[in-house]
Amino acid sequence: MSPVLKYTISVFFAFGCCVLLPEQSMALQTHGAPEGIYVHQMAHILYMAAMGYLYWDTKRSTFPGRGWIYLRIFCVFTILWNFLALIGHASTQHLHPEDFTNVDGYLFSKVNMPLTFVKVVYYTAKLDHLLAVPAMFFLYMSLRSFYKNSLKKDGE
Repeated sequence: MSPVLKYTISVFFAFGCCVLLPEQSMALQTHGAPEGIYVHQMAHILYMAAMGYLYWDTKRSTFPGRGWIYLRIFCVFTILWNFLALIGHASTQHLHPEDFTNVDGYLFSKVNMPLTFVKVVYYTAKLDHLLAVPAMFFLYMSLRSFYKNSLKKDGE
């Protein structure tokens, strides 16, 4: 059996197990008050600073090429995602459990009326995947570009 076929079967098997045998994902995490949220917010600030430095450092003329442009776009999306997450975490601190209605467990909840500014900010911040997914796409494109360039250099 070829390695590609083995890999394909493994991926489909893993995907099938995830779809047919779902368990609690544990993707959401809570932090103990108040220290946990402070540390988490500081981590977002540090991550933003690191991405800002990476953007600034790769903007030099010694880093030409498409891969570096994609990496800088990734940095911009990641900085925006971190900023949105920072605002979202801060807005969560101003909401109360009665502001939400849990419909089907804790993964599906609705924001109760009337809508306030904080609720709108919270809801908007929950759409952070609209920044995170393009960021990951541009990271993939930059790594792919670097890989293709390394293959070209090895072939020379």
